[in-house]
Amino acid sequence: MSKILVTGGAGFIGSHVVERLLKSGRSVICLDNFDPFYDPQIKRRNLEWAQQQPAFILVEGDIRDEGLLKDLFARYEVDQIFHAAAKAGVRPSIQDPFIYEEVNVRGTLNLLACAVQKRVKNFVFASSSSVYGANTKVPFSEEDPVDQPISPYAATKKACELLCYTYHHLYNLPMTCLRFFTVYGPRQRPEMAIHKFTHLMMRGEPIPIYGDGTSRRDYTYINDAVDAILRALDREGAFEAINIGESKTVSLLELVALLEEQLGKKARLKHLALQPGDVPETWADLKKARSLLGYVPCTDIRPGIQKFVEWYNSKEREGKVCAS
Repeated sequence: MSKILVTGGAGFIGSHVVERLLKSGRSVICLDNFDPFYDPQIKRRNLEWAQQQPAFILVEGDIRDEGLLKDLFARYEVDQIFHAAAKAGVRPSIQDPFIYEEVNVRGTLNLLACAVQKRVKNFVFASSSSVYGANTKVPFSEEDPVDQPISPYAATKKACELLCYTYHHLYNLPMTCLRFFTVYGPRQRPEMAIHKFTHLMMRGEPIPIYGDGTSRRDYTYINDAVDAILRALDREGAFEAINIGESKTVSLLELVALLEEQLGKKARLKHLALQPGDVPETWADLKKARSLLGYVPCTDIRPGIQKFVEWYNSKEREGKVCAS
């Protein structure tokens, strides 16, 4: 039976994709190296349900390991790929850009080579809105230039998109690059703002606000992001880069107010200087996503935050919450 390979499948987005695929009756191989960027036990808990399913296979390994990838593709009939494995985070990439290039770019190249050799039917790459840099034209359109990234992380995502296009052009590999706009929800990484702010507010600790709090983000609820991924996996055709967001923006201070409302706690703010690599605003133009994928986001920020807080509180009661 053919299988879908999900790289980074123990992480936030990847584990949700794994579950949705399994629940739809698909067979899944999860490849993850359980990188210690945050507690690997969190990622193992993300897979607890999946590991009880007969159609699930976990392969522990690194996309930089060419031998491991060749063995995986030789052993299993991989039909489609969702590639989410990467070093994440804008600020850490400034501190150590070399590991970001090594994992994100070389790792993706290794995977593309295997996909071509085994004639994989579809390849979906998890890109990022960070490729737009400090774009001042909003909303961000896929037609906008993306040749001025302002962090090494963003530069690696753009480099991977270029490699994806090259492999499509040379080998006719069906390819979709999904540019995600700040995905949040249950299992969100602990260093990301919504999770981090919730953790600090629950403990009465100050939350860091970089700048004056007016920076704005387009927040995408995890279920909407997964819907887009599954639609992209089923899409046939040429190379495309597609925005995946909510097409609404929320300021940092508005986000804090929503968390205060859901947590019933007043936030203590600690204002800090703007950080290198941060952008003032992200905002997704979704015309292409609607046209090519039939993508329509269903979860607004307020109910999305409510669902995240419910999940956080349940993990708090179980003693399974971990700070970044």
